[in-house]
Amino acid sequence: MVESAPVGGAEHFGTAWGQLNLFADMIVREGEVRGLVGPRELDRLWTRHILNSAAVLDFIPTEGTIIDVGSGAGFPGLVVAICRQDCRVNLVDSMERRCDWLRDAVDELSLNNVVVTNARSESLVGKVSADVVTARAVARVNKLLGWTMPLLKPGGSLIALKGVSVDSEIDDAVPQLKKFKAAYADVHAVTPFGTVESTNVLEIRKKG
Repeated sequence: MVESAPVGGAEHFGTAWGQLNLFADMIVREGEVRGLVGPRELDRLWTRHILNSAAVLDFIPTEGTIIDVGSGAGFPGLVVAICRQDCRVNLVDSMERRCDWLRDAVDELSLNNVVVTNARSESLVGKVSADVVTARAVARVNKLLGWTMPLLKPGGSLIALKGVSVDSEIDDAVPQLKKFKAAYADVHAVTPFGTVESTNVLEIRKKG
């Protein structure tokens, strides 16, 4: 069974709510067929994926530039692009079929603040940079840092959605945090609108 959208979404998300629902409809219609989500994910589409992705929104600056690494089905990158149309969002994925999906979604959602880049993030170093790099379910922190920190402007932030092992991942990544000039690494427990469970938002600030 497909999970229903939460009550009160229009009041919370404002004008973005209609597009979030359209995005959800696209996932239901095409997500499994195109190999983006498993069939059991649809019964938690809103709480586990769409609303969970929205947990990063409070950590994104006004009119910022964002690179979403490993965008996949669009979590959190497309959710960010829908909700924060004051920002420029670059959705990066190494798989062409996923980029085809992302471009189709951008077109159907009529988003004019998004570009889709079919590339590995490490190949973009020196070519693009951003105020924020987002990531969800991409890699452990020690590996993720090498893929994301070089894409950040000085003073920018990596904002990653992480699981229960986030603290041990940070401990394991101390050498990489020093190597890539992290000013600090904070974990924020956020309970997104429409959910009852908190999620871990990892914020790693790059030195200015």
